Amino acid sequence: MTAGAQQPLFPFSAVVGQDALRLSLVLTAISPRIGGVVVRGEKGTAKTTTVRAFASLLGDAPLVNLPVGATEDRVVGSLDMETVLTTGRAEYRPGLLSQADGGVLYVDEVNLLADHLVDALLDAAASGRVTVERDGISHSSSASFVLVGTMNPEEGELRPQLLDRFGLAVDVAASTRPETRVEIIRRRLAFEDDPHAMAAQWQVEDRRIAERIDRARHVIGQVELPEAVLKTIAWLCSQVDVDGMRADLVITRAAIAHAAWEGRQRVTGGDVDVAARLALPHRRRRQPFEAPEMEEREIRETLEEARRFFEDNDDGGPASEATDEETGAEVLVDSETASDEQAMQGHSQARADSTGKVGTAGSGEPF
Repeated sequence: MTAGAQQPLFPFSAVVGQDALRLSLVLTAISPRIGGVVVRGEKGTAKTTTVRAFASLLGDAPLVNLPVGATEDRVVGSLDMETVLTTGRAEYRPGLLSQADGGVLYVDEVNLLADHLVDALLDAAASGRVTVERDGISHSSSASFVLVGTMNPEEGELRPQLLDRFGLAVDVAASTRPETRVEIIRRRLAFEDDPHAMAAQWQVEDRRIAERIDRARHVIGQVELPEAVLKTIAWLCSQVDVDGMRADLVITRAAIAHAAWEGRQRVTGGDVDVAARLALPHRRRRQPFEAPEMEEREIRETLEEARRFFEDNDDGGPASEATDEETGAEVLVDSETASDEQAMQGHSQARADSTGKVGTAGSGEPF
């Protein structure tokens, strides 16, 4: 390698065994309003390698690392009030959020970052802008980026309120399949032996993925969201033990992004399945001693139940609207099978408890 030549990054398409992680990064790049990805897993599972490789697909887009010890001014930016006396206005000094505009903001060990800083970067990821206020003066700038936070749960968890604000979550672990581990070793040794040859070998595939992301970004606004699919999402989330409406919105955005990624102009139930497996696990109130395999099985069952529910109710579906005579609120009932008495019982139950059985995402759909 000649002096001054840049060391290539490990190719994104050469990463083995992290399909859910790669897909979640792609979906968030297509639709940053999804709200970022939190990657949870033990050390040595290629979290950082995958994120850095992904950032390289976005062309000249910046990859900004946010250190755990960063100050608030360093993260959100600052206003130099001293310049008011000489110029009549405060000088804005961009922070890391603004510097990440159009690229990737990477936070390793995000669980160790101060809560108020996590709030700030999540606000920016959701809105696409960062605002700095000081002494009655404010400045707003663009901050549209793909937010990726990685963490090792053994070092401490994020507070549930903060974890919920990440759009998608992926749990990564080393494969237990010997053939997969062998292939990981082969590719890693090949990269260490000749990084440039490895990069050249996977260049075509990486370029194909980058071009596919770019196409999806351009057509995502044309993707149709059928009413039946929207009702399926609402029904699904009403059966899952999560709070608020954030899960509904994230699943909807991720499903639209997945349809665009697949080159389709209409969201299908399969898109909802993929999105739900990535958007639900970190929002569910997990029971003590509950194994991840149980969560995976339960989410599959819930998704299948939602599918059957709609297939059996073509006229109005399980999410047909009715009006609660007591409260005047619109509620969702099974329009084909529910009698008036059954519907009213359903309304009462919905008011008392809108949650039900739930699951979590496992490895996700194939990339």
